[in-house]
Amino acid sequence: MAAPSRAAGRRWLAGVLLMLAVLGGGYAVIAQVAGERGIAPTAASADIEVKGIAVDVQGKSAEDARTQGWREAQRKAWEKLKGPKLSDSQLEGLVSAIVIEKERLGPRRYIATLGVVFDRQRASGFLGGAQQAARSAPLLLIPVQESGGAYITFEQRNPWQRAWAEFNPGASRIDYVRLNGGGGDSLLVNFGQTGRHSRGWWRSTLDQYGATDVLMAFARLDHQFPGGPVSGTFTARFGPDSRPLETFTLKADNPEAVPAMLAEAVERMDQIFTGALASGKLRPDPSIRLGAGGAIDPAIQRLIEIGRAAQARKSAAAAAAAGEVPRIEAQPVTGIEPGEAPVRNITVQFASPDAGAFDAAIGAVRTTGGVRGIGVTSTAIGGTSVMSVSFAGSLDELAAALEARGFNVRRGANALAISR
Repeated sequence: MAAPSRAAGRRWLAGVLLMLAVLGGGYAVIAQVAGERGIAPTAASADIEVKGIAVDVQGKSAEDARTQGWREAQRKAWEKLKGPKLSDSQLEGLVSAIVIEKERLGPRRYIATLGVVFDRQRASGFLGGAQQAARSAPLLLIPVQESGGAYITFEQRNPWQRAWAEFNPGASRIDYVRLNGGGGDSLLVNFGQTGRHSRGWWRSTLDQYGATDVLMAFARLDHQFPGGPVSGTFTARFGPDSRPLETFTLKADNPEAVPAMLAEAVERMDQIFTGALASGKLRPDPSIRLGAGGAIDPAIQRLIEIGRAAQARKSAAAAAAAGEVPRIEAQPVTGIEPGEAPVRNITVQFASPDAGAFDAAIGAVRTTGGVRGIGVTSTAIGGTSVMSVSFAGSLDELAAALEARGFNVRRGANALAISR
């Protein structure tokens, strides 16, 4: 009888756990954004940074050895920049910081790997004043790490996120928008976002962070065996359609060498993105900005007009073949001509149960007569989203125009709530 008793106990425990999971569902959302998950990006500067300078020097004391090591690192870093020969005192005047990557200090010996940061304004006079190339538009960076079949962005702290947070993009031509990863970042920008094609969703997400397009950095880490070599496959992608730019592989001898491998991968990624910018591949996708502020790209507008003209010719030819005379019917005017009424901003709340409904509502309001532009102020998929509508007319006129398009409209103080 003991076995049935244990089985019954297991069923009872499973039922209790299931009930707790159902009743405690409200706490799961809190857990998704709670905890320490963010890694703040390091401050970016336009100074010239040279990393990975190895030194091994001896001195009269530990402090003297460190001083000699730093001076040697300055000389080696200056040689890497191919600068003219300068004295140690001149170099010290150009250096703004020494970054300690690794160091071991003995009674009279100093072994370290250092980074040297030169002040660009002071050093450019000796380096010939390198030409300042044009920078890219602000681009949102989404780092994705794949390990053991799991894809992670900001759901938890990971080495790939840390490598990008520690990267100094000040001297890069790419204007990266790097996220902290804390708070709502892990909900809004996750691995699922990289496979999303909805332009309305992307437009809302990019507007949240002041970016015009998106860069995606994928890293797949494969461990051969515990404590053994680690191989990394890295892919640079661009745009809401996740277009691949380039893929490369690196290897680390053991898990301790993985951070150095990832730092090197970040540098390679930056070179790939910079090369894509130079070749014209990082042009912002016009479909993301379609209709933003009421304006349509002229090239897209021309294509629309050509399509409409071709459709009109096809309809006229079909009517002539059938012996019919095309009839012109007067259409009711629901909009307001420019100049008839001042443009005012009206808050419009709308139901957005899914991304399709979100896009449909935005598109319908944008094409309503009298609307001069819209801006999404709050996105809540599965709830109620909010947009600000620039309308040439009064609140009642906008309500009437939306009702004519099939919306159910509720009026408020300088605000409307619409639904289908």
